[in-house]
Amino acid sequence: MVRLRGHHLLCLLGYRGMGYSAEYVANMTQIHGLLRTEPDTVVAVVSGPDDLCAKFPSEKPCHCLDDDISVRDAAVLDKLGLRDGCRLTWREIEAREAERLHPQDVPALCHSCSWLSYGVCEDGVARIRGGRGLFPVDMA
Repeated sequence: MVRLRGHHLLCLLGYRGMGYSAEYVANMTQIHGLLRTEPDTVVAVVSGPDDLCAKFPSEKPCHCLDDDISVRDAAVLDKLGLRDGCRLTWREIEAREAERLHPQDVPALCHSCSWLSYGVCEDGVARIRGGRGLFPVDMA
């Protein structure tokens, strides 16, 4: 089982191997790869820090408990019709994302995100809507 907060359900769609540190990237790549190759993996939706936050670099200012992050989590969960504490497979989450998200939703949902300018999340939403799953990420 993987524990994920609301906005990370969206971050994983755009993930291309970028992150806050080598340790963070390795962790996110591992979780992303698991969900990509084993979409029946159960995801527990949590409020607050999750399995991705666990590897946020300690030497950087932690934003995992910031109010704007909690607002982003709530907005994504609301858009997907999910709530804190629910458990679904990644396949079920992808189906909701494909049905309920559009690339143009990303700027409104994630307006304060430092990664927004890369445009990768919009591409990820388009990919999910097209039934193509998560982007392959090769960190070799």
